[in-house]
Amino acid sequence: MADSHQKASVRFENVEKSFGEVQVLTNFDLEVKSGEFVVLLGASGSGKTTALRILSGLEVPSAGNVYIEDQNVTNVLPKYRNISMVFQSYALYPHKTVAENIGFPLKVRKLPKSEIEAATIDAANQVQLGGLLERYPRELSGGQRQRVALARAIIRRPSVFLMDEPLSNLDAKLRGHMRAELKHMQQSMGITTIYVTHDQIEAMTLAHRVAILEKGILQQLATPAQIYNDPENLFVAQFIGSPPMNVVHGSLECNDFLTEGVRIATSVSGRVDKAVLGIRPEDCAVAAPAEGTLTGQIYTNELMGDHALVTVDWGGDQISVKASKEFDGQQGDEVGVVLPSEKLFVFDESSGLRVR
Repeated sequence: MADSHQKASVRFENVEKSFGEVQVLTNFDLEVKSGEFVVLLGASGSGKTTALRILSGLEVPSAGNVYIEDQNVTNVLPKYRNISMVFQSYALYPHKTVAENIGFPLKVRKLPKSEIEAATIDAANQVQLGGLLERYPRELSGGQRQRVALARAIIRRPSVFLMDEPLSNLDAKLRGHMRAELKHMQQSMGITTIYVTHDQIEAMTLAHRVAILEKGILQQLATPAQIYNDPENLFVAQFIGSPPMNVVHGSLECNDFLTEGVRIATSVSGRVDKAVLGIRPEDCAVAAPAEGTLTGQIYTNELMGDHALVTVDWGGDQISVKASKEFDGQQGDEVGVVLPSEKLFVFDESSGLRVR
């Protein structure tokens, strides 16, 4: 099946979009390789859906160009772009059966009935809907409806898949299941896919590369591992990770980070009067007060199942530590927190940029 699809590369070049006074995308550059799964990740209002709508032809950019393969499609009508879009709402026809919903794009093209039927069965089998072709949308679960929408997108044999928060209407368990199915389907079919979400777990598990947007500006484009382990700036560092990265406010002098009168050795060097130290909860450890890099009082100790999440007060900040599930410290207890210098990130608070 994979080879019958033509995969396409996609390129945004200096794309800008404003609605009246509001700038939604600024100097947006992004290249998606053929067969790649790229996730546009950001909070609502970050510009990610606008980028998708510009690619699909539903919006026209205020400036810049969009290419599919090497063809400039900036002013090409949506129907000539060979793109399939899957929305949050599924947009199924309630009065048509599953088979009719899936086959509809081919019916519009007036293909022979036998060809439509064969393609419908093929697409339905790919998303495990084979036995449900005679049902109507109202007789399906949310996950099944989502699969009908996917099959209808697949049947068009698009060169690019666009997906806008397609799993957000599903409950948590089903979302996890559909995420695995989507990833498996995209990898076996190899269709270039651009996927919009505000859910970092979807981004980290599905994407070959993640593009993080904030206020219409691309903050970082990298693999999930690079984004997690090597964030470009404070926004990316805090946006990815659950629980989020700890931040401690202070200043950087040479190699030392100063906070509340304590000097912490770092692997960077410079002078930043208003600096932020970042460290992930799993990279910290709880210790006896005398052995900690810092000492503070326990604010909460929450058992999360496989670990305890211990939050410690430090000046105006709080530091969360993933500790062993056996840790039984109580609120108000004095504890040490160990911060290994090789795991620390330092950011300039004014610009948000990483100090390297």
